[in-house]
Amino acid sequence: MAIICTAADIKDDNKAIVNEFACFINNKAFPCVAAKAALERNQVVCMVADHMACSKDDGAILQFLYDFVDIYRGADTFFHSASIIFKGPEVLGEDAFDGLLWRRLQSLSDLDAGNYSYDKRVAKDPAAENFSFSVKEEAFFVIGLHAASSRTARQFKYPALVFNPHAQFEYLRATNRYDKMKNVVRKRDVAFSGSVNPMLQDFGASSEVYQYSGRKYTSGWQCPLHINHP
Repeated sequence: MAIICTAADIKDDNKAIVNEFACFINNKAFPCVAAKAALERNQVVCMVADHMACSKDDGAILQFLYDFVDIYRGADTFFHSASIIFKGPEVLGEDAFDGLLWRRLQSLSDLDAGNYSYDKRVAKDPAAENFSFSVKEEAFFVIGLHAASSRTARQFKYPALVFNPHAQFEYLRATNRYDKMKNVVRKRDVAFSGSVNPMLQDFGASSEVYQYSGRKYTSGWQCPLHINHP
């Protein structure tokens, strides 16, 4: 099995980082069976960027996601994801990672707003129950990973953002397979992390923004993301 890299990721150090990411997902105890399935089928694409606090790679990241959307839409197979792995900072607390996650998503969203409308299948209000992050009119559920995460399943050496097409979850729900997969993942997560993720909600029961970074939010938290698409 392998992760497909972008053409820009030909340096040996980038390949090593991507291989570490593959090993992270391939860990026998890793709870997300969908990620494992995508890896097994070589349907994980990966880009290595520089520092997560820096905006210089945002244009390249957006183009990488645009290319992924084209690949995903043209595929006749299931379980695809796109991962952005940042070389730094390697040591990052939960609050700091949370701030950088929303900074990068805000920048990507603003850039995308100049090119495309928002995916009309989802809401663009982060507080809405059916919100999802949109790129090239394709909705995504975003998962953040970093070394200091309170969730063991998210403790990857480098900060990373994993983009999972929202339509995949809708398809699972439409074919009555979502609940089965959800229960398997939750059971495996308890075994791996020792507890249920306190931010985990049933898909569609509340805004998915509470699950993006892995941080435990207080009841008064408001998502800082502002969608500026027309």
